[in-house]
Amino acid sequence: MASCCTTLHILLGLLSLSSAVTSSSLSGGIRLGLIRKPSSDVPIFREASAFRNGDLCNAERIHITMTLDANYLRGTMAAVLSILQHSTCPENVEFHFLWVRFEPDVFSSIKSTFPYLNFKIYRFDSSRVRGKISKSIRQALDQPLNYARIYLADILPLDVRRVIYLDSDLVVVDDILKLWEVDLQEKVLAAPEYCHANFTKYFTDIFWSNLEWGRTFDGKKPCYFNTGVMVVDVDKWRQGGYTQKVEDWMVVQKQRRIYELGSLPPFLLVLAGDIKAVDHRWNQHGLGGDNIEGKCRNLHPGPISLLHWSGKGKPWLRLDSRKPCSVDRLWAPYDLYRSSMHFLEG
Repeated sequence: MASCCTTLHILLGLLSLSSAVTSSSLSGGIRLGLIRKPSSDVPIFREASAFRNGDLCNAERIHITMTLDANYLRGTMAAVLSILQHSTCPENVEFHFLWVRFEPDVFSSIKSTFPYLNFKIYRFDSSRVRGKISKSIRQALDQPLNYARIYLADILPLDVRRVIYLDSDLVVVDDILKLWEVDLQEKVLAAPEYCHANFTKYFTDIFWSNLEWGRTFDGKKPCYFNTGVMVVDVDKWRQGGYTQKVEDWMVVQKQRRIYELGSLPPFLLVLAGDIKAVDHRWNQHGLGGDNIEGKCRNLHPGPISLLHWSGKGKPWLRLDSRKPCSVDRLWAPYDLYRSSMHFLEG
Protein backbone atom coordinates (compact mmCIF):
# COMPACT_ATOMS: atom_id res chain seq x y z
CA MET A 1 0.00 0.00 0.00
CA ALA A 2 1.32 3.46 -0.86
CA SER A 3 2.72 5.55 1.96
CA CYS A 4 0.39 8.45 1.05
CA CYS A 5 -2.64 6.69 2.45
CA THR A 6 -2.78 4.80 5.78
CA THR A 7 -5.58 3.08 7.65
CA LEU A 8 -6.80 5.10 10.62
CA HIS A 9 -6.89 3.35 13.95
CA ILE A 10 -9.26 5.27 16.23
CA LEU A 11 -8.18 5.16 19.88
CA LEU A 12 -10.17 5.15 23.10
CA GLY A 13 -12.83 2.82 21.72
CA LEU A 14 -14.59 5.49 19.68
CA LEU A 15 -15.16 3.19 16.77
CA SER A 16 -15.26 -0.50 16.03
CA LEU A 17 -13.98 -0.38 12.49
CA SER A 18 -15.52 -3.60 11.27
CA SER A 19 -18.37 -4.52 13.57
CA ALA A 20 -20.77 -7.15 12.28
CA VAL A 21 -24.32 -6.12 11.41
CA THR A 22 -26.67 -7.96 13.75
CA SER A 23 -30.28 -7.13 14.38
CA SER A 24 -33.73 -8.60 14.72
CA SER A 25 -35.22 -6.02 12.37
CA LEU A 26 -35.33 -6.27 8.59
CA SER A 27 -37.72 -3.38 8.12
CA GLY A 28 -36.63 0.00 6.79
CA GLY A 29 -37.72 1.80 9.93
CA ILE A 30 -35.63 4.12 12.06
CA ARG A 31 -35.35 3.66 15.78
CA LEU A 32 -35.85 7.13 17.25
CA GLY A 33 -33.55 8.35 19.94
CA LEU A 34 -31.75 11.51 20.93
CA ILE A 35 -28.05 11.25 20.14
CA ARG A 36 -25.95 13.41 22.43
CA LYS A 37 -24.72 16.46 20.55
CA PRO A 38 -21.01 16.28 19.73
CA SER A 39 -18.70 19.02 20.93
CA SER A 40 -18.24 20.39 17.40
CA ASP A 41 -20.68 21.53 14.75
CA VAL A 42 -21.33 17.99 13.55
CA PRO A 43 -25.12 17.56 13.10
CA ILE A 44 -27.22 15.45 15.45
CA PHE A 45 -28.57 12.26 13.90
CA ARG A 46 -31.15 9.70 14.91
CA GLU A 47 -29.95 6.17 15.44
CA ALA A 48 -30.88 3.98 12.49
CA SER A 49 -32.38 0.55 12.80
CA ALA A 50 -30.13 -2.39 12.07
CA PHE A 51 -30.79 -4.58 9.04
CA ARG A 52 -30.40 -8.33 8.64
CA ASN A 53 -29.63 -10.58 5.71
CA GLY A 54 -32.33 -12.41 3.81
CA ASP A 55 -32.43 -16.20 3.76
CA LEU A 56 -30.59 -16.60 0.45
CA CYS A 57 -27.49 -14.53 1.26
CA ASN A 58 -24.01 -16.03 1.02
CA ALA A 59 -20.84 -14.73 2.66
CA GLU A 60 -19.64 -12.55 -0.24
CA ARG A 61 -18.68 -9.04 0.80
CA ILE A 62 -20.00 -6.03 -1.13
CA HIS A 63 -17.39 -3.28 -0.85
CA ILE A 64 -18.54 0.34 -1.09
CA THR A 65 -16.23 3.35 -0.92
CA MET A 66 -17.33 6.88 -0.05
CA THR A 67 -15.50 10.01 1.03
CA LEU A 68 -16.09 11.42 4.48
CA ASP A 69 -16.37 15.15 5.12
CA ALA A 70 -18.28 17.08 7.77
CA ASN A 71 -19.88 19.33 5.15
CA TYR A 72 -21.43 16.34 3.38
CA LEU A 73 -21.99 14.11 6.41
CA ARG A 74 -25.76 14.51 6.26
CA GLY A 75 -25.73 13.24 2.70
CA THR A 76 -23.43 10.35 3.60
CA MET A 77 -25.77 9.25 6.39
CA ALA A 78 -28.75 9.28 4.04
CA ALA A 79 -26.83 7.34 1.38
CA VAL A 80 -25.75 4.65 3.85
CA LEU A 81 -29.29 4.27 5.20
CA SER A 82 -30.74 3.97 1.69
CA ILE A 83 -28.23 1.26 0.75
CA LEU A 84 -28.90 -0.82 3.85
CA GLN A 85 -32.66 -0.35 3.70
CA HIS A 86 -32.92 -1.69 0.15
CA SER A 87 -30.30 -4.44 0.41
CA THR A 88 -31.23 -8.10 0.40
CA CYS A 89 -27.93 -8.82 2.15
CA PRO A 90 -27.13 -5.71 4.25
CA GLU A 91 -24.85 -7.67 6.59
CA ASN A 92 -22.59 -8.33 3.59
CA VAL A 93 -22.09 -4.64 2.81
CA GLU A 94 -18.78 -3.22 3.99
CA PHE A 95 -18.14 0.51 3.77
CA HIS A 96 -14.71 2.03 3.21
CA PHE A 97 -14.67 5.72 4.15
CA LEU A 98 -11.89 8.04 2.96
CA TRP A 99 -10.98 11.14 4.95
CA VAL A 100 -8.51 14.03 4.75
CA ARG A 101 -8.95 15.89 8.04
CA PHE A 102 -9.04 14.08 11.37
CA GLU A 103 -12.56 14.74 12.65
CA PRO A 104 -13.26 12.37 15.59
CA ASP A 105 -16.80 13.74 16.04
CA VAL A 106 -17.61 12.69 12.49
CA PHE A 107 -16.28 9.19 13.08
CA SER A 108 -18.10 8.77 16.38
CA SER A 109 -21.28 10.11 14.80
CA ILE A 110 -21.22 7.31 12.23
CA LYS A 111 -20.77 4.75 14.97
CA SER A 112 -23.60 6.11 17.09
CA THR A 113 -25.96 6.48 14.13
CA PHE A 114 -25.18 3.01 12.72
CA PRO A 115 -24.02 0.93 15.72
CA TYR A 116 -23.97 -2.29 13.68
CA LEU A 117 -22.36 -0.92 10.53
CA ASN A 118 -19.47 -2.85 9.04
CA PHE A 119 -16.93 -0.21 8.03
CA LYS A 120 -13.31 0.89 7.90
CA ILE A 121 -11.79 4.35 7.67
CA TYR A 122 -8.69 5.35 5.72
CA ARG A 123 -6.68 8.54 5.50
CA PHE A 124 -6.09 10.12 2.10
CA ASP A 125 -2.97 12.26 2.01
CA SER A 126 -4.10 15.43 0.23
CA SER A 127 -0.51 16.39 -0.58
CA ARG A 128 -0.65 13.69 -3.25
CA VAL A 129 -2.84 15.95 -5.42
CA ARG A 130 -2.43 19.46 -4.04
CA GLY A 131 0.07 20.46 -6.71
CA LYS A 132 -1.96 18.83 -9.46
CA ILE A 133 -5.37 20.43 -8.89
CA SER A 134 -6.32 23.34 -11.14
CA LYS A 135 -9.24 25.67 -10.47
CA SER A 136 -12.54 24.55 -11.96
CA ILE A 137 -15.94 26.16 -12.50
CA ARG A 138 -17.09 25.24 -8.98
CA GLN A 139 -14.99 25.49 -5.81
CA ALA A 140 -16.43 22.28 -4.33
CA LEU A 141 -14.86 20.35 -7.20
CA ASP A 142 -11.39 21.60 -6.27
CA GLN A 143 -11.22 19.94 -2.84
CA PRO A 144 -8.46 17.29 -2.56
CA LEU A 145 -10.93 14.70 -1.25
CA ASN A 146 -12.79 14.94 -4.55
CA TYR A 147 -9.72 13.38 -6.17
CA ALA A 148 -9.38 10.48 -3.73
CA ARG A 149 -11.29 8.17 -6.11
CA ILE A 150 -8.21 8.20 -8.36
CA TYR A 151 -6.18 6.50 -5.62
CA LEU A 152 -8.49 3.69 -4.53
CA ALA A 153 -5.96 1.09 -5.64
CA ASP A 154 -3.37 2.66 -3.32
CA ILE A 155 -5.71 3.16 -0.37
CA LEU A 156 -7.76 -0.03 -0.15
CA PRO A 157 -6.35 -3.33 1.18
CA LEU A 158 -5.12 -5.81 -1.41
CA ASP A 159 -7.90 -8.24 -0.58
CA VAL A 160 -10.48 -5.71 -1.82
CA ARG A 161 -10.46 -6.60 -5.50
CA ARG A 162 -13.65 -4.84 -6.60
CA VAL A 163 -15.37 -1.79 -5.17
CA ILE A 164 -18.38 0.39 -5.82
CA TYR A 165 -17.50 4.07 -5.53
CA LEU A 166 -20.40 6.36 -4.59
CA ASP A 167 -20.70 10.10 -4.04
CA SER A 168 -22.32 11.38 -0.84
CA ASP A 169 -25.16 13.27 -2.55
CA LEU A 170 -27.21 10.28 -3.63
CA VAL A 171 -29.62 7.63 -2.40
CA VAL A 172 -30.01 4.06 -3.61
CA VAL A 173 -33.57 2.81 -4.07
CA ASP A 174 -32.75 -0.70 -5.28
CA ASP A 175 -30.68 -3.65 -4.11
CA ILE A 176 -27.02 -2.63 -4.36
CA LEU A 177 -26.19 -6.30 -5.02
CA LYS A 178 -27.49 -5.84 -8.57
CA LEU A 179 -24.89 -3.19 -9.26
CA TRP A 180 -22.17 -5.18 -7.50
CA GLU A 181 -22.79 -8.18 -9.76
CA VAL A 182 -22.36 -6.27 -13.02
CA ASP A 183 -20.19 -8.25 -15.44
CA LEU A 184 -17.21 -5.99 -16.19
CA GLN A 185 -16.24 -8.13 -19.20
CA GLU A 186 -12.50 -7.53 -18.68
CA LYS A 187 -13.01 -3.77 -18.33
CA VAL A 188 -11.46 -1.89 -15.42
CA LEU A 189 -14.54 0.21 -14.75
CA ALA A 190 -18.33 0.09 -15.16
CA ALA A 191 -20.69 3.06 -15.06
CA PRO A 192 -23.76 4.39 -16.86
CA GLU A 193 -22.76 6.06 -20.14
CA TYR A 194 -24.49 9.06 -21.69
CA CYS A 195 -23.60 8.99 -25.37
CA HIS A 196 -26.17 11.64 -26.32
CA ALA A 197 -24.15 14.30 -24.45
CA ASN A 198 -21.83 16.55 -26.44
CA PHE A 199 -18.55 14.94 -25.47
CA THR A 200 -16.41 17.67 -26.99
CA LYS A 201 -17.68 20.30 -24.52
CA TYR A 202 -15.80 18.68 -21.63
CA PHE A 203 -12.51 19.89 -23.11
CA THR A 204 -11.28 23.28 -24.21
CA ASP A 205 -10.32 24.46 -27.68
CA ILE A 206 -6.69 24.19 -26.60
CA PHE A 207 -7.16 20.42 -26.23
CA TRP A 208 -8.93 19.88 -29.54
CA SER A 209 -6.47 22.07 -31.45
CA ASN A 210 -3.60 19.78 -30.44
CA LEU A 211 -3.41 16.97 -32.99
CA GLU A 212 -1.62 14.58 -30.62
CA TRP A 213 -4.15 15.06 -27.83
CA GLY A 214 -7.03 14.83 -30.28
CA ARG A 215 -5.89 11.32 -31.23
CA THR A 216 -6.50 10.19 -27.63
CA PHE A 217 -9.90 8.84 -28.64
CA ASP A 218 -8.90 7.31 -31.99
CA GLY A 219 -10.57 3.93 -32.44
CA LYS A 220 -12.99 4.60 -29.58
CA LYS A 221 -16.53 5.84 -29.27
CA PRO A 222 -16.09 8.04 -26.17
CA CYS A 223 -19.15 8.84 -24.09
CA TYR A 224 -19.64 10.90 -20.96
CA PHE A 225 -19.91 8.98 -17.68
CA ASN A 226 -20.30 10.33 -14.15
CA THR A 227 -17.55 9.29 -11.73
CA GLY A 228 -19.92 9.57 -8.74
CA VAL A 229 -21.19 6.03 -9.42
CA MET A 230 -18.59 3.50 -10.56
CA VAL A 231 -17.81 -0.18 -10.19
CA VAL A 232 -14.03 -0.52 -10.24
CA ASP A 233 -11.89 -3.62 -10.69
CA VAL A 234 -9.17 -2.53 -8.27
CA ASP A 235 -6.80 -5.31 -9.34
CA LYS A 236 -6.96 -4.31 -13.00
CA TRP A 237 -6.59 -0.65 -12.03
CA ARG A 238 -3.34 -1.47 -10.22
CA GLN A 239 -2.03 -3.74 -12.97
CA GLY A 240 -2.80 -1.19 -15.68
CA GLY A 241 -1.23 1.75 -13.85
CA TYR A 242 -4.39 3.81 -14.23
CA THR A 243 -3.56 6.14 -11.35
CA GLN A 244 -0.46 7.32 -13.19
CA LYS A 245 -2.39 7.68 -16.44
CA VAL A 246 -4.95 9.96 -14.80
CA GLU A 247 -2.24 11.93 -13.03
CA ASP A 248 -0.40 12.48 -16.31
CA TRP A 249 -3.41 14.30 -17.73
CA MET A 250 -3.72 16.37 -14.54
CA VAL A 251 -0.15 17.56 -15.12
CA VAL A 252 -1.04 18.58 -18.67
CA GLN A 253 -4.07 20.44 -17.33
CA LYS A 254 -1.91 22.47 -14.95
CA GLN A 255 0.26 23.52 -17.88
CA ARG A 256 -2.27 24.13 -20.66
CA ARG A 257 -5.84 24.28 -19.25
CA ILE A 258 -7.41 21.56 -21.39
CA TYR A 259 -10.68 21.27 -19.38
CA GLU A 260 -12.86 23.30 -16.99
CA LEU A 261 -14.25 20.72 -14.55
CA GLY A 262 -12.51 18.99 -11.64
CA SER A 263 -11.60 15.29 -11.42
CA LEU A 264 -14.00 14.06 -14.13
CA PRO A 265 -12.17 15.05 -17.37
CA PRO A 266 -8.94 13.14 -16.66
CA PHE A 267 -11.08 10.04 -16.05
CA LEU A 268 -12.74 10.60 -19.42
CA LEU A 269 -9.39 11.08 -21.14
CA VAL A 270 -8.15 7.74 -19.85
CA LEU A 271 -11.29 5.60 -19.89
CA ALA A 272 -14.05 7.10 -22.06
CA GLY A 273 -14.99 4.64 -24.77
CA ASP A 274 -13.39 1.77 -22.86
CA ILE A 275 -15.72 1.02 -19.95
CA LYS A 276 -18.57 -1.40 -19.34
CA ALA A 277 -21.83 0.48 -19.78
CA VAL A 278 -24.37 0.09 -16.95
CA ASP A 279 -28.09 0.74 -17.22
CA HIS A 280 -28.98 4.43 -16.72
CA ARG A 281 -31.25 3.50 -13.85
CA TRP A 282 -28.10 3.33 -11.71
CA ASN A 283 -27.31 7.03 -11.99
CA GLN A 284 -30.27 9.37 -12.29
CA HIS A 285 -27.80 12.25 -12.07
CA GLY A 286 -27.99 16.02 -12.31
CA LEU A 287 -30.74 16.40 -9.71
CA GLY A 288 -28.75 19.17 -8.00
CA GLY A 289 -29.42 21.44 -10.97
CA ASP A 290 -27.06 23.37 -13.17
CA ASN A 291 -23.72 24.61 -11.93
CA ILE A 292 -24.53 28.29 -12.39
CA GLU A 293 -27.96 28.94 -10.89
CA GLY A 294 -28.79 25.60 -9.29
CA LYS A 295 -32.15 25.40 -11.04
CA CYS A 296 -34.43 22.44 -10.35
CA ARG A 297 -34.44 19.47 -12.67
CA ASN A 298 -37.03 16.80 -13.20
CA LEU A 299 -36.48 13.06 -13.28
CA HIS A 300 -35.55 11.47 -16.56
CA PRO A 301 -38.04 8.91 -17.90
CA GLY A 302 -37.52 5.24 -17.15
CA PRO A 303 -36.89 3.02 -14.10
CA ILE A 304 -34.72 4.33 -11.26
CA SER A 305 -32.32 2.50 -8.95
CA LEU A 306 -30.20 5.45 -7.80
CA LEU A 307 -30.97 9.16 -7.42
CA HIS A 308 -27.95 11.49 -7.62
CA TRP A 309 -28.00 15.18 -6.68
CA SER A 310 -24.90 16.02 -8.72
CA GLY A 311 -24.70 19.70 -9.57
CA LYS A 312 -24.80 22.79 -7.43
CA GLY A 313 -27.89 22.18 -5.31
CA LYS A 314 -27.97 19.66 -2.47
CA PRO A 315 -31.31 18.39 -1.16
CA TRP A 316 -30.61 18.95 2.53
CA LEU A 317 -29.72 22.60 1.94
CA ARG A 318 -32.79 23.26 -0.17
CA LEU A 319 -35.07 21.50 2.29
CA ASP A 320 -33.64 23.49 5.19
CA SER A 321 -34.15 26.74 3.30
CA ARG A 322 -37.77 25.70 2.63
CA LYS A 323 -37.16 26.11 -1.08
CA PRO A 324 -36.90 22.47 -2.14
CA CYS A 325 -37.15 21.12 -5.64
CA SER A 326 -39.77 18.43 -6.12
CA VAL A 327 -37.07 15.73 -6.41
CA ASP A 328 -35.69 16.69 -2.99
CA ARG A 329 -38.73 15.11 -1.36
CA LEU A 330 -37.47 11.76 -2.66
CA TRP A 331 -34.31 12.25 -0.60
CA ALA A 332 -36.06 13.41 2.58
CA PRO A 333 -37.23 9.95 3.84
CA TYR A 334 -33.57 8.92 4.23
CA ASP A 335 -32.55 12.02 6.17
CA LEU A 336 -31.48 11.04 9.68
CA TYR A 337 -30.73 14.60 10.76
CA ARG A 338 -32.77 16.24 13.52
CA SER A 339 -32.03 19.71 14.86
CA SER A 340 -32.07 20.27 18.63
CA MET A 341 -35.18 22.43 18.20
CA HIS A 342 -36.90 19.57 16.43
CA PHE A 343 -36.19 17.27 19.34
CA LEU A 344 -37.47 19.81 21.83
CA GLU A 345 -40.68 20.22 19.87
CA GLY A 346 -41.37 16.56 19.37
